[in-house]
Amino acid sequence: MDLGILSSGFFQNALMAAVLSSVACGIIGSYVVVKRMVAVSGGISHAAFGGVGIGYLLSVDPFGSALAFTSLVGLGIGIMREKAHQEIDTLIGAVWAAGMALGVVCISLAPGYAPDLFSYLFGNILLVPSQDIPLMAIFSLIVVLVVVFLYVPLQAVTFDEEYARVMNLPVSGLSLLLLLMVALTVVMLIRIVGIILVIALLTLPAATVRSYVSRLPEMMVASVALSLVLSLGGLFLSYAWNIPSGATIILLATLVYGVSLALSRLPISGGGGGGTGSGRS
Repeated sequence: MDLGILSSGFFQNALMAAVLSSVACGIIGSYVVVKRMVAVSGGISHAAFGGVGIGYLLSVDPFGSALAFTSLVGLGIGIMREKAHQEIDTLIGAVWAAGMALGVVCISLAPGYAPDLFSYLFGNILLVPSQDIPLMAIFSLIVVLVVVFLYVPLQAVTFDEEYARVMNLPVSGLSLLLLLMVALTVVMLIRIVGIILVIALLTLPAATVRSYVSRLPEMMVASVALSLVLSLGGLFLSYAWNIPSGATIILLATLVYGVSLALSRLPISGGGGGGTGSGRS
């Protein structure tokens, strides 16, 4: 590959987007995996397409409308989780499908043609515009600050909600905050891998490193590092081979996860055995 491409503006934007999205993806993905919120996060991510469709219908920024819509969906799912209990899987499935259907209907009703619709569904890190980089930096900073200042209560809620209630922590509020941060991260990752594939990038790095670490902070750091390696690896491979970047990143992440899963099952493995799922350290 011609290394001169590194001086190109669009490629530098892609590199910065990879770094910034990896920070949020690694941190929030760790919470999603440990708290077993993958299905909920999948519902939120696919519902984002409804927000994109609303943006096209109202002729406003699709990413802004997607952020607002996914935030409302996340809050709605969180509130209904408190009341639905047994029906939560069905509820998530309904939100998942309804969000995609709403997006299709809104886009069909919108005037004109949506030329970049494919990039919303499957992502293209090489097309991240310069104006999106500061927003991604702000989103990543928000995620980092929230986790730094609320680490202890968020950790308690993540590992043991009953324990958190005994400690008089606002469990419902903290759970809603986590869902809001999931929504924020989902919108960031849409540019990278698209709505269809975003749940994989959000969860696979954290799931990969979980067997090899014993504490949540270690899991977050390792997940951020792996997310960055996967995003950059997929970026360079997609450019070199002229194939879709979002799909390349996810295939690479799946390959690494599969290899890691196989290695963690070997008798000689000295990994942490998923220690992050049973402790509060």
